Amino acid sequence: MTLSISIRKQLGSFELDVSWEINNEFAVLFGHSGAGKSLTLQMIAGLIEPDQGVIKLDDLLFFDSASGKGLRPQDRRLGYVFQDLALFPHMTVQENILYGGCGISRTERLVRADNILRRFRIADLRDKLPAQISGGQKQRVALARALMRKPRVLLLDEPFSALDAAIRLEMVKLLKEVRHDFAIPVVMITHDLREARSLADRIFVYADGRIIRSVRPDEIILCPESGGVQDLLPSSIYRLQGHASALAFPYAGS
Repeated sequence: MTLSISIRKQLGSFELDVSWEINNEFAVLFGHSGAGKSLTLQMIAGLIEPDQGVIKLDDLLFFDSASGKGLRPQDRRLGYVFQDLALFPHMTVQENILYGGCGISRTERLVRADNILRRFRIADLRDKLPAQISGGQKQRVALARALMRKPRVLLLDEPFSALDAAIRLEMVKLLKEVRHDFAIPVVMITHDLREARSLADRIFVYADGRIIRSVRPDEIILCPESGGVQDLLPSSIYRLQGHASALAFPYAGS
């Protein structure tokens, strides 16, 4: 499947104007806060409508300003994990996951939920409330819920930002397994260069509502001076540019 976007949106003095395309790949949107990354995900999901442009998956139009054609958010069949996870506090783990299968028959939802609870190693938590489980477990529940409808595309908005390093590493490993099992386009926002380098097939570097570079993971390290990217990287990485083999990225290859 090929996800392609070419969109413009004016919000006050800020203008987003970006175009990119991925196949069954893992794309990372990288850049400072306020560059338009989350806005991009929201428009792919249909939560915000572009002023102009096209969003499509193969020949399926999610949005087309020229023809006026498009799909409602609930008809796009996307998985979306928000930064704050948005789990329902009054629902159990199983109920939260079942909610992600809205539109599927109850029998099928129960079967899928049981399979995904075991697949994500959270079956023993099915009757617990979100307040009763750890941060890493909540992440698993949110990701499981997003995958309940077997989405066409998975969108991840800084899903691991609140986790400590050890749990982040665990979640990166899980996300690699998800990629292998579902084989769909994944678009993730992260400010963690290690996550980006470990997971991404392609990194789109955002700045002030534009894409200033589209790079492979290692290119962002080897040539950070190109396209103004050095301003987005930790100073320690830029000082070591030219000695990339000495950089320690604990997520790489895990």
